Amino acid sequence: MTTTDKKEKYFEGVGRRKTSTARVRITPASKNAFVVNGIDAKEYFKTEDERTLIMDPIMKLEDSSAKWAVEARVSGGGMHSQSEAVRHGLSRALVLSNAGLRGELKDLGFLKRDPRAKERRKFGLKKARKAPKWSKR
Repeated sequence: MTTTDKKEKYFEGVGRRKTSTARVRITPASKNAFVVNGIDAKEYFKTEDERTLIMDPIMKLEDSSAKWAVEARVSGGGMHSQSEAVRHGLSRALVLSNAGLRGELKDLGFLKRDPRAKERRKFGLKKARKAPKWSKR
């Protein structure tokens, strides 16, 4: 008995933001589908703002006729940070699938890794930069 494994070609991109990490795989499909951590993206990301963030790389492209099945594994951070990490990973995966999209996605700012994160607390301070009240006596 022989089994034929249908290997689908996919493109994978890793996106990061603050402490969130997203591994995004895109596969050519007949219609757009978006799954995050095994759950439909509409259920995973509750607000409309987060849903538009994750769909931006596909929707804002000039050639948005291509349909993709998107599967993302996200961990760490908050929901907004995770949605931005998914957007970053999806943009990187789209560039791997078609190098011609790089300039367009770069102009939109989707390929830039936003490095801003919370600064660590230092010894002797109350917060990262806030010092205790100074008193001469």
